[in-house]
Amino acid sequence: MTGGAELAVAELLGVRPVGSHALKGHVFEVETDDGDLLVAKHDPRQDAVAAEVAGLEWLAEPGAVAVPQVRAHDHEWLVMEQVEPADPTAVAAADLGRGLADLHGAGADAFGAAPGPERAWIGLAPMRNVPAPRWPAWYAADRVEPYLRRAVDLGLLDRDAAAPVYAVCERIEDLAGPPEPPARLHGDLHSGNVLWQRDRAWLIDPAAHGGHRETDLAMLALFGCPQLDTILSAYDEHAPLADGWESRVPLHQLFPLLVHVVLFGTGYARQTVSAARAALRG
Repeated sequence: MTGGAELAVAELLGVRPVGSHALKGHVFEVETDDGDLLVAKHDPRQDAVAAEVAGLEWLAEPGAVAVPQVRAHDHEWLVMEQVEPADPTAVAAADLGRGLADLHGAGADAFGAAPGPERAWIGLAPMRNVPAPRWPAWYAADRVEPYLRRAVDLGLLDRDAAAPVYAVCERIEDLAGPPEPPARLHGDLHSGNVLWQRDRAWLIDPAAHGGHRETDLAMLALFGCPQLDTILSAYDEHAPLADGWESRVPLHQLFPLLVHVVLFGTGYARQTVSAARAALRG
């Protein structure tokens, strides 16, 4: 497949690759004869490249956060600038917190509104983007329930495990907190999608759409992002979060946790049930 990455770069950019190697899965670093380093990502799923390109450009538009520049793409290959990683710093983390606040503040047309196709993806799972006027009902119907039904149908969550998640959906109006305008979300902001450099953090692999800003922050917390306290403190100072946001973290984590149950199996079932019960406690 490295040869495929080099061929894609050559055809899409009209340059001559001189070497390549796999970074992960179907993502490759390609060096060109002029010393440029590029990332070539192969994804043959319907609309996957189109959704990612639209998401990256949408996130870049406000100039609030750093995202890799798209150099070229077709229906299966995406070629981007390469980001050299470094250790995270407090300065970069604080800048990311403020940048996320500004990104979210740039807004979206509606909850569920996306810059790309209606059919999109979060990781390897399909994700549907259909605009809705209010967050609570949309979050329950379009973000929690589809993956909950899938997990139950696959036998990954039994009736007892699913019950508190269904209860969250039934009580979503009471649990949602104060109304918020649609935020411009990265949408899959786990720590693996944050690349650090000394002076800034870069965001990759978005599942971009309009949503609740607390969802991005809850996802950052889900799997242990470096410098998380600094990120959240800088965010809250720059654009104060609504009272009680900490108690709503489990509610916003239900969506990514259910996606992980569907993609990776029962290992995430207990964590999902715990999050649902915590959300119900408020």
